[in-house]
Amino acid sequence: MEHKPKKSNKIIPVILGVVIIIGGFIGIREYLYFQNHVDTDDAQIDGDISPVVARVGGYVDSILFEENQHVNQGQVLVKLDDRDYRIRLEQALAAQRGASAGIGVSQSQISSTTASSSTARANAEAARVRLWRTTQDYTRYANLIKEGAITQQQFDSAKAERDAAQAAYQAAQDQYRAAQSQVGTTRSQLQVTHTGVDQRQADVDFAKLQLTYTTITAPTSGIVSKKNIQKGQLIQAGQSLFSIVNDNSLYITANFKETQLEELRSGEKVNVEVDAFPDEKVEGEVYNFSPATGAKFSLLPPDNATGNFVKVVQRVPVKIKIKAGKELMQRLRPGMSVKVSVITNEK
Repeated sequence: MEHKPKKSNKIIPVILGVVIIIGGFIGIREYLYFQNHVDTDDAQIDGDISPVVARVGGYVDSILFEENQHVNQGQVLVKLDDRDYRIRLEQALAAQRGASAGIGVSQSQISSTTASSSTARANAEAARVRLWRTTQDYTRYANLIKEGAITQQQFDSAKAERDAAQAAYQAAQDQYRAAQSQVGTTRSQLQVTHTGVDQRQADVDFAKLQLTYTTITAPTSGIVSKKNIQKGQLIQAGQSLFSIVNDNSLYITANFKETQLEELRSGEKVNVEVDAFPDEKVEGEVYNFSPATGAKFSLLPPDNATGNFVKVVQRVPVKIKIKAGKELMQRLRPGMSVKVSVITNEK
């Protein structure tokens, strides 16, 4: 029986050759790609989220927004029952009016004591003139009595008038000093009253400020979320009411390995692929780098000086600006996962 010669099987070498060629092509392409790109899928969209906190306590009177509604900066969102704060403002205004009335009384007293002081000063001046005149008469009579031109009775009369004028002058001086002291006391009281008025004005300003806090407005434009209040609820000062995701504040936080940072620079272009919208073309730009690794900002940062040490590659957050159309930006939400590719050697 004759044996037919086996045919050489050429299919397997061909397939192997094709696989090697394709594999080599893919390998070279990937090598060239990673020579000019730094990729990571540990990235997500972030945004500025403003928590709105109550600055005063009270019962919620009305809520003027709905969950996930877009609001504008300054728009009134919540009103609290403000009756207590209005009463406090009226009390402060009443106290201010009372203090202001005290100023009028003090000013009247100053006018009265000033007039009394002027009168006492005039009396003291008149007494001084009388004392000078009687002193002159006394001196003249003293010379005349030596010459025998006047009697002893006349001399004694001149001396008595001088003594009486001197006593009157001293009394007038004391009265003037007392009047001056009274003016100073009244002015001090007026200063104290002015201080009291300033304090009452501060109380009024504070009461007005507290009253304005019962109307809660949007601190920025954006979408309201995480509403934690209901109508009629009693809230306390410092309580978080809701949050607002700011408009035009979206960016990407990409956590690159520390071994990938060598080629990264601010201003480098970035290709972004959003998991929720894979067909949309999104570009970006490296903006800045975190001053520390993510682990250092964690609740329990690692301490390599304690226990056994295991080296773990750390990641550094990098902020990336987003460059996309307005329509797409309105659809993006903080927390969405993305993949970024930084072009490090763009020609």
